[in-house]
Amino acid sequence: MSDAQRPGGRDIEDKLPRGIWVRVLIYVFVGHAFAAFVYLLFTLGGGR
Repeated sequence: MSDAQRPGGRDIEDKLPRGIWVRVLIYVFVGHAFAAFVYLLFTLGGGR
């Protein structure tokens, strides 16, 4: 067994740190919220 392998069979590099996942979720949420806001602006602004 090499140093980079655990008994479960998964490499250490396969598992990302928790902070990365938190940042990814925040960026995805903020990106979707911004897109919804822009969509709302176009929807409200286009209704003449």
